[in-house]
Amino acid sequence: MYLKFAKRLLLEADKRHLLKVAWTMGWKGTRSVRKHKQRMKKGEYFPPFLYISVINSCNLRCQGCWVDVAAKQELIDLEAMNKLITEAKEMGNVFFGIVGGEPFMHPQLLEILEAHPDCYFQVFTNGQFITDEKAKKLRKLGNVTPLISVEGNEIISDERRGRDDVYSKTMAGIQNCLNNRVMTGVCTSVCKTNMDDLVTEKWLDNLIEMGVMYTWFHVYRPMGPDASPELCLTPAQQLELRKFVVEMRAKKPIVIVDAYFDGEGNALCPAVTGISHHINPWGDIEPCPIVQFSKESIHSSEADPRPLKEKFMQSEFLKDFRDVAGDHTRGCIVLERPDVLKALVDKHSAKDSTVRKTAMAELEAMQIRTSQFNPAEKIPEKSWAYRFAKRHWFNDFGVYDGKDHTNKAAPDLVQLDTGTATQEDVANREESLSV
Repeated sequence: MYLKFAKRLLLEADKRHLLKVAWTMGWKGTRSVRKHKQRMKKGEYFPPFLYISVINSCNLRCQGCWVDVAAKQELIDLEAMNKLITEAKEMGNVFFGIVGGEPFMHPQLLEILEAHPDCYFQVFTNGQFITDEKAKKLRKLGNVTPLISVEGNEIISDERRGRDDVYSKTMAGIQNCLNNRVMTGVCTSVCKTNMDDLVTEKWLDNLIEMGVMYTWFHVYRPMGPDASPELCLTPAQQLELRKFVVEMRAKKPIVIVDAYFDGEGNALCPAVTGISHHINPWGDIEPCPIVQFSKESIHSSEADPRPLKEKFMQSEFLKDFRDVAGDHTRGCIVLERPDVLKALVDKHSAKDSTVRKTAMAELEAMQIRTSQFNPAEKIPEKSWAYRFAKRHWFNDFGVYDGKDHTNKAAPDLVQLDTGTATQEDVANREESLSV
């Protein structure tokens, strides 16, 4: 498998892109993680991987979207992005995830990428704005990989994304990238309606045949004003997905990314480890994209003229989020303990960083659900390469050491096929445990 993947890289990828990936994302990226670990020993946190939503606008209307895509357009302009990236580079950062909305609707996106040839950018996109001309520019830049989302077959894609002819337009964008030998990934937010079509060897083989170099299976998370909870995977389906990813990683010549497990199969939250935080289109610094509350902004003001480094390192809200979330679960506190998150937001008087200003009401209305934390069914990596990489550069960095989450996480939801429980269920279970 490893030789097959190496052959694919050598024959199918642009050689200059390979060098960029190896040097910038590979060598320099691992150095940024080492610096993060060194800072952690001193109690200092600055995420080596920043995810930046550069624009709120989008041409699609996906089920369960938590971004204010229909609101007045807001974006982080070239000047602000250059300042942000430059300050992050001073901390050793070289990798940036560019999110939206739809990033390719940002009129200065390519200028932003071009201004920082010493960095590597992963652009999360629906692919529909990637014309052949744009793909040629991406190839010329060499420091960007589009991660293009496919949410099901022709029928399901239209349903999931709220528009017609989504699948064919997205596949055209993928093909434009591949025709120009751009390092390209395909991701899926896995839910009940697309799991049978896309969590399959057939789909992976199709991606490999096309020339796609990596894929990423997210688990659908019911957030936002129209959360669409009926799409949520059951705990059994989540376990099936995890098994599939581990099996295929040891079998298929394609990289399969995940962000929620270490090499031993222990769950983790990237925000709790401090390896990543999120910046929204208004410049608000958030723990992660689905925690839409903030105390700091990347934009300087008379009230807060501090540089980016100090805003991250001195943020009591971010620190408390990491500590409290890590104390309660190795999974997602938003899904498992929204009550705890609400108390944390209230404690810090963190502002609702959405336009719609309903993030707290949405949090209060959430039903408790399972996330990646499933201590009864830990599934270690079978691939030695993934185990090695995670052991050194992607794990919990010891933040969960000595913490017992047995009585703090959601109540035995891993055994429920409904995937839901009420706050009363949690209270009753914790009361019985304390007795």
